[in-house]
Amino acid sequence: MSEWPELTKRSRQKWEENAGFWDDYMGEESNAFHRDIIRPSTEKLLKIKKRDVILDVACGNGNFSRRLAELGAKVTAIDYSKTMIERAKLRSESIIQYKRVDATDYEEMLKLGIDTYDKAVSNMALMDISHVEPLIKALSLLIKSNGRFVFSIVHPCFQVPGARKVTETIDDKGRQITTHSVQLSNYIKMEQYEAIAVNGQPSPHLMFHRPLSYYVNMFSQYGFVLENLAEPTFQEEATNIFEWIEIPPAIIFSFRKLSG
Repeated sequence: MSEWPELTKRSRQKWEENAGFWDDYMGEESNAFHRDIIRPSTEKLLKIKKRDVILDVACGNGNFSRRLAELGAKVTAIDYSKTMIERAKLRSESIIQYKRVDATDYEEMLKLGIDTYDKAVSNMALMDISHVEPLIKALSLLIKSNGRFVFSIVHPCFQVPGARKVTETIDDKGRQITTHSVQLSNYIKMEQYEAIAVNGQPSPHLMFHRPLSYYVNMFSQYGFVLENLAEPTFQEEATNIFEWIEIPPAIIFSFRKLSG
């Protein structure tokens, strides 16, 4: 698509506008969504070992990069936002190698080192990337045979453009029961849209909806096999505005690179 470079430029500009706010909001410990939904399943699927060489794609302010380093991994962390990388370096430059790299630039990605990484990870970022095929193609060369790539995205079955979150209270045999549901009328068509990830962020950022089949087929094309996946939800005691208890707000994939 001829518009990909322009979309990437717009997307990067949006994240530059949001970078300071995002770093201040996430801080050292990130938010409940990352702590309770993303991090536990990602760590489980990634199977981190001491001295693993790991690439963190679209690292943001480096929250998860620091967690990987705590677990004994050697981490290279990349992001296309200059401000994000600067902010991440201020927090942990001495233990992590941060680089400003555009994940949509195949040649630039290869400079990170072919056959270098035991594993790669990306938390809640691929749905923000305009064109993911160059990244997947590059990872097929950057990751060692039988290495894995674990990534999370908003769940494309339940968080699609225009989806309506519905909360209803009904009487059931003398009891009042509150239910939460999602109404949607589109899923299979890929599309771009603007969204707010955190209330108060300075500018809406671009997101790119893709069905599950797109990811599975694209990774298969470049020599990866789907090894596992997770669809974590909040626990019953969660007190969110919309309680993602029976409906997963995110999905986490683990793809393994086939040998050869």
